[in-house]
Parts: sequence; C-alpha cells; structure tokens
Amino acid sequence: MSYSLDQAQIWIDLAQQQLYLPQYQRVYAISTGKNGIGEAENSGKTPRGWHRVEQMFGHDAAKNAVFVARQTTGEVYDQELAAQYPQRDWILSRILWLSGLEPEFNQGAGCDTFARYIYIHGTPDTEPMGVPMSHGCIRMRNDDVIELFQCIEAGALVYLSEQALEFPVQTQ
Repeated sequence: MSYSLDQAQIWIDLAQQQLYLPQYQRVYAISTGKNGIGEAENSGKTPRGWHRVEQMFGHDAAKNAVFVARQTTGEVYDQELAAQYPQRDWILSRILWLSGLEPEFNQGAGCDTFARYIYIHGTPDTEPMGVPMSHGCIRMRNDDVIELFQCIEAGALVYLSEQALEFPVQTQ
C-alpha cells in the first residue's frame, strides 16, 4: 500500500517537533519520544511512517481531564494533583490512538504502533514543547489537542517523518 503526503490529514515532523494540519494550515509544537525515533515495542521511541487515527477518546471531556487506560478518571489536572502523583505520565484532554499501516515496519509483531498504545494526547501545559520528552507518544498542549480533535475523524491518515517537512505556512 502506497500513500503520498498530500493524502495525509496530519503531518508530524519528528525532526522539528511539529504537527501540521494541511487542510487548516495550522502548525503546532509537539513533544515526541525522549528515547528517539523507532518502531520497536518497549523502546519508548516514537514510530515513523504511515498511520491512521484508529480510535478517539474524550469527545465530551473537560480540558485537562485525566485519562488512564483511555478512560477519564474524574480528575482534572492541576498543580495539587501533579504534586500528589509526581511520577505519573499525564494523558489529558483528548486521545487520538494511532495504528500503523506498514506491515513489519509499524504494524505487526514487535513493532505494532497500536499495540504499543501510541497516542496523540494532551499533556500538562507546564511541559516543554519542541523537545522530545514523551514515552513514545505525541504530546500536545491541551488547547491544541482539543482543536486537533475537532478537526479530525477516526480513520484520518497520519504521516510521521524523521526528515524535516516543508510546511506551506509559518509556525504559530
């Protein structure tokens, strides 16, 4: 199966730590895997290549709603909650769960993006963007992931590139 970049509804530039929505000409700062780029399970790396948004969670969730196992916990992230659980990997506001589309690269045994629970999700707004800091997911500011969620439907094509991409608009 072969795709071209103009088919992707979401472009992710791992080199520049940016996510681009071509239909809306919007660019967002992101944060990807602190362990780098790669497809191996248990690596903490962000996968490359063609994906689709397989499932979406948080349609009616509040901004900063806390998710565990793709379910809201009833908590809303704030500094008090952060201090109570300093080691928690915060998944907030919305989740777009990705599924790889390239067999034996990002789909299948040992490298499967979906089985690795790779998401695009919100993170505390105190976390830096533009710097790889995640456990393999694509982190976004909460307002940004909510906006993205409103623009995208399940099944949307996503391309993650380790090479810098030329976006036809400037970063906001």
